[in-house]
Amino acid sequence: MKILLTGATGYIGQRLLPLLAAAGHDVVCLVRDPRRFSLPETLPEAARTQVQVAQGDLLQPDSLIQLPTDLDAAYYLVHSMSGHSENFFNLEQQSAHNFVQYLNTTTARQVIYLSGIANDEGLSVHLRSRRAVETVLGTAIKAQLTVLRASIIIGSGSASFEIIRDLVEKLLVMVTPRWLNSRCQPIGIRDIMFYLMSVLDRAECFGKAFDVGGPDVLTYRQMLEGLAAERGYKRWIFTVPVLTPRLSSWWLYLVTSTTFSLAQSLVESLKNDTVCDPSKSISAVIPHECMSYRAALALAFQRIEQNEVVSSWSDALSSGTMRQNYMDAIQIPRHGMFFDRQVQPFTRPVPEVLDNIWRIGGDRGWYKTDWLWRLRGFLDKAVGGVGLRRGRRSPTRLRAGDPLDFWRVLVADRAGRRLLLYAEMKLPGEAWLQFRILDQPNGSHAVEQLAAFRPRGLAGRLYWYAMLPFHGVIFKGMLENLVRFEQ
Repeated sequence: MKILLTGATGYIGQRLLPLLAAAGHDVVCLVRDPRRFSLPETLPEAARTQVQVAQGDLLQPDSLIQLPTDLDAAYYLVHSMSGHSENFFNLEQQSAHNFVQYLNTTTARQVIYLSGIANDEGLSVHLRSRRAVETVLGTAIKAQLTVLRASIIIGSGSASFEIIRDLVEKLLVMVTPRWLNSRCQPIGIRDIMFYLMSVLDRAECFGKAFDVGGPDVLTYRQMLEGLAAERGYKRWIFTVPVLTPRLSSWWLYLVTSTTFSLAQSLVESLKNDTVCDPSKSISAVIPHECMSYRAALALAFQRIEQNEVVSSWSDALSSGTMRQNYMDAIQIPRHGMFFDRQVQPFTRPVPEVLDNIWRIGGDRGWYKTDWLWRLRGFLDKAVGGVGLRRGRRSPTRLRAGDPLDFWRVLVADRAGRRLLLYAEMKLPGEAWLQFRILDQPNGSHAVEQLAAFRPRGLAGRLYWYAMLPFHGVIFKGMLENLVRFEQ
């Protein structure tokens, strides 16, 4: 089958793509910027020729004209939990409408949409938006709609899992909002993948919407307690009624690695129970025994410990504050810039130094005055930035588009011995940080570390000069320690 996959760079899309290709399907990945797309590391070499990349923006209908029309099916995995603008609802519907207009020009006979469980009263704007998108997708003339409605998805790198993990691992005592008593029916990422694959081209699923969930119905408090038990922690949780939705959002934002817009969306949605309706169960059509919540947690931690996190919620641009065309910054500008260049010769094997470069940030840290980096991350959080808590997807591997603390990876060219990062923190300008290994005339090597800053007005210039005293300590020491660091 020939399948169009939207949301191919998102948390679900990155995991679904290898499964589709491994099953022998030809997959067309729709992305806004092909430079952000890279084939998943889990994709077998033999299946890579079955993947095609197509550029298009669902909010720009003219960009969809050149997309292939000889499709058999399509996955619609486009939605943003991080969107919290006033016109978010309308943009979601416009995106779905443009997709349907394109879909009507194709030969696709099925469109599959991953939505949210919405059986409660007084739905949040995001759950109402999911339902409205279902309605729009259902107007397709030829393609039959199949909807899978899920509650909390538990898997390594998922937003829900990472937030619960942050709360449990960072707080011994939690004073929490009332929404911790809301109920949900969590489902493991492996089971979501099973259902997304199983409904494909299945006639019994055409024109149907199913609730999918694991065997456990839990409150969010019980989910926190379950993760604490899984990790062998003792935690004390107190629920108070005085935390308003906005205060709850700030509490979630400051304590966890989430962004404020995502925290707002989550808090608003968590007022609703998201429990499967038995009359909408998929089990009658596709029998399957889903993992328990504790089993899904154990598998997620196993993937983390084995360095096998395929995708993360923070891979999406909406997880931060960056512009959508950030890859335009792949070359550091030369004019109107401030630079701090450090060069450190070394005699040890090049692969060892490359390993140190590729492991920077996250748990490894920044090789010098980590407390200052943490302070900068805290200050960034305080003004609505992403902070340091996003960490990195993998402790050893990097690829273009990866989040790296409060940076975003633009170039991760190990063969070319170059790593280029672009700042996603709140700044009065734009910032880059580049590492390159250079060949020296005498046959030795050196690491070049280049910090570049393009100021925005007077505030940007004042910021740079205010940071200069710290640069002498941080950047020089960071490079020296990076070169010397032993595993």
